[in-house]
Amino acid sequence: MELRQLRYFVAVTEEGGFGRAAERLHTVQSAVSRQIGLLERELGLVLFTRTTRRVGLTGAGERLLPEARAVLAAVARTREVAAEVAAGATGVLRLGTVHGPGDRVYRLLEELAVSAPGLRVRPVRLPVTERLAAVRSGELDAALVRARPDAPGLELLPLWRDRLYAALPGGHPLAGAAELDPEQLAHLPLRLAARERNPPFHDLVAPLAGAPAGPPFTDLLATLTSIGESPLTPSWTVFYEVGPLPRLPRTAIRPLTRPVLTTYLAVLPGPPGPAVRRLLATATATATATATATATSSEPGGPHG
Repeated sequence: MELRQLRYFVAVTEEGGFGRAAERLHTVQSAVSRQIGLLERELGLVLFTRTTRRVGLTGAGERLLPEARAVLAAVARTREVAAEVAAGATGVLRLGTVHGPGDRVYRLLEELAVSAPGLRVRPVRLPVTERLAAVRSGELDAALVRARPDAPGLELLPLWRDRLYAALPGGHPLAGAAELDPEQLAHLPLRLAARERNPPFHDLVAPLAGAPAGPPFTDLLATLTSIGESPLTPSWTVFYEVGPLPRLPRTAIRPLTRPVLTTYLAVLPGPPGPAVRRLLATATATATATATATATSSEPGGPHG
């Protein structure tokens, strides 16, 4: 049984004759008659009563008509869904995620939900090495990563860039600057987490350490508090924004002029699939809107600790 035969069957029924059905189908009457005959032989049923004046459905034809229409409707819906998937408007996107600077990731997912409400995103939180391995194996369609990690076998597509921040004692002479260059801090010990905790970020900021390493970096809040409470043995640390910048009375937080933190989308090589294309387009639009809003609303003096 062919879909064409079902279309012809429905057309003859709705048009009331083989000739008018042929006109509707943009074919010849003999082709319609032949396909209906093949369908009747395959089913072992007579679908139409034929006279010189009219063509009507038999009882068998009446019974099969709604089934044929249901099949054709299902085929049409399948094509619609396929077109939506091809456009990235529907489907499933399995995405490895990170904490987004300034909640960028949340904004990205919100904008994606608006632009493609039929696209379901399944966020997965994994360590960076496992995140990349999951993209290679096909368990994830894509993954967000920072600071350009070592990712053999994958493409890293840049999505957005964010400034890094330095935290230093509030009473230090440099604390009054609007922004800082790392060279200005080279005389201070740098508190940095062990490389195994975040290799890409560690490799990005390790060259900033122009003096012996400072006390160990524990977690962000504890480290920032310790920096502010140790003015006699000043040190500093560097971090990226994952939410509102912390405000501590004895610790100054200032943006760094360099380096910048780039967030990438890790994907398999080759043309991205529809859902990933939609994600990339949304990320570009979101990053542009965020940069414009930041430039418009920023004030001299930078964030305050």
